[in-house]
Amino acid sequence: MNIHIIGGGNLGTALAIGLANFTKENVISVSRRNINHIRHLEPLGIVLLTDNKAGIEDAELIILSVKPYQVDGVLDEIKPFCKDKVVASAVTGLSLEDLNQKLNGNCSIIRIMPNIAAQFGESATCLAYSAANEKSGEQVVELFNQLGTAVRIEEKLMDAATVLGACGTAYALRYIRASMQAGIEIGFDAATALTIASQTAKGAAKMALEENVHPEQLIDRVTTPQGCTIVGLNEMEHQGFSSALIRGIKTSLDKIK
Repeated sequence: MNIHIIGGGNLGTALAIGLANFTKENVISVSRRNINHIRHLEPLGIVLLTDNKAGIEDAELIILSVKPYQVDGVLDEIKPFCKDKVVASAVTGLSLEDLNQKLNGNCSIIRIMPNIAAQFGESATCLAYSAANEKSGEQVVELFNQLGTAVRIEEKLMDAATVLGACGTAYALRYIRASMQAGIEIGFDAATALTIASQTAKGAAKMALEENVHPEQLIDRVTTPQGCTIVGLNEMEHQGFSSALIRGIKTSLDKIK
């Protein structure tokens, strides 16, 4: 597949690297006004362009990875070249209906919400599309399953997907940072604490994904009567660990809406 990514920011760059490293036989191009910021993509065989239209003519899939305030200008620019192509939008808040109207209904429209872990083949990507675009949607789901996990959701949940799956990367990293800081306080050097905290979080996530059970069932395996794990968990809950995380996620969703 010939894939053109419009927008070479953090997400667009992560998608380009992930597609180049974890998918086969795809031609990847990225457009950004100042390509000097993304020269590091060239050794991966990714084509760099300064003109959004230049990569579209041969593209089968166009991925929009721009800021919401940029989207109207970009769509006006590329609209004449999008007929019969698949456009996957990672633009927050831009509905399928609005996108379809802006592009005159000439292409297959899909909403996607990946995260920057796509660079490492570990994105949690949510997708939404209409029944009319079922075939194209399934192809894009298959593509993003190679960059981690990809799930189709109802479009009304796309804002929530942004918070849980994209903003959630920062929340998870904040946990790792706090765990690292605690590790330093109890005796480890910073590098060792970071390694242990990061791998522990990765291992816990893999257990949850592989076994597909409620996290509490996995927690029960680690907690023993009168043990050090349960007293630590209880102290965290007394200090509002779970409620603070839940409130943070809901606050982020309120901000989007």
